[in-house]
Amino acid sequence: MITDRVYDLVRDDVFLRVTGLGDLTRFYLKLEGLNAAGSIKLKTARSILTGAELSGVDMSQVRIIESTSGNLGVALAVICAAKGYRLTCVTDANANASAAAIMRTLGAEVVVIRERDENGGFLGSRISYIRRRLQKEPDLFWVNQYANPDNSLAHEQSTAPAVLDEFHKVDRLYVGVGTGGTLMGITDYFRTHSPQTRIVAVDSVGSVNFSSEPGPRHIPGLGTSRRPELLAPDAPDEVVLVHEDDTVRECRWLARTTGLLAGGSTGTVLAAIRRQAADIDPDETVVAIAPDLGERYLNSVYDDDWVIEHGLGRALAPERPLEEGQRDVLV
Repeated sequence: MITDRVYDLVRDDVFLRVTGLGDLTRFYLKLEGLNAAGSIKLKTARSILTGAELSGVDMSQVRIIESTSGNLGVALAVICAAKGYRLTCVTDANANASAAAIMRTLGAEVVVIRERDENGGFLGSRISYIRRRLQKEPDLFWVNQYANPDNSLAHEQSTAPAVLDEFHKVDRLYVGVGTGGTLMGITDYFRTHSPQTRIVAVDSVGSVNFSSEPGPRHIPGLGTSRRPELLAPDAPDEVVLVHEDDTVRECRWLARTTGLLAGGSTGTVLAAIRRQAADIDPDETVVAIAPDLGERYLNSVYDDDWVIEHGLGRALAPERPLEEGQRDVLV
């Protein structure tokens, strides 16, 4: 591929077959970390900014502002650098320091919010900050990934068709949930083109996306402390909630058995699949979305001191990963 635009460097056709989760023989990870911005969010950012341009917004006359836990901010910064747009990324104390550093290097202003919201997370506080600035700065333009239909459209038009084009028949599709954009786009596509596919949403314990009890979370990517407007909680066929220590354990298991260093969201999805593996026919085709790679998590998920400091030390115990049926949290 040769292109003049870095944001067109999207790889939608890379899948890794993974064994070792029960008896599954046809389980595949869709690797989104090979996109130019390092995550699935490159497609989201490109769709959102294209939608704004087509709507008539003069992007040269505004400063784009967005709330982000890391990956979307990096993706927006990549595109804004290429297009010459001004960008402010509002992140928080849980965000990967390396992601914030990339945003700054690409020319974005980065604001770090340290005050938690009423549900113990940072999303509500980040959005409140943006709303205050919007009242004071008329040249700001909030792209608002949490309510923007171009978020889910990106995955309805690219991520979902890429999965079905590769496998033709998918029995189960596991999707981690943050803003809900990936889940909603994939669900909309599969309900039309492959309604027999079972869509399983995976979220973190402490997230309120599916009306669960709010609680502190430390790993960015999945989960929210405020349900995004895009997300329809009844859209998936099933929801699985995963503890963050299980996320850590599965990330490390994957790295040491396959050589793939994956991000926290992938570990969360793997934990959900492992606990359900006994109920899945080994011949079923199971696909999971792996949103990013693990380099941005070296100082968190893959750092023993960080894991212990954040109360996730159970993940370091010299034992096998949780087998199916243990610590199930289903919604």
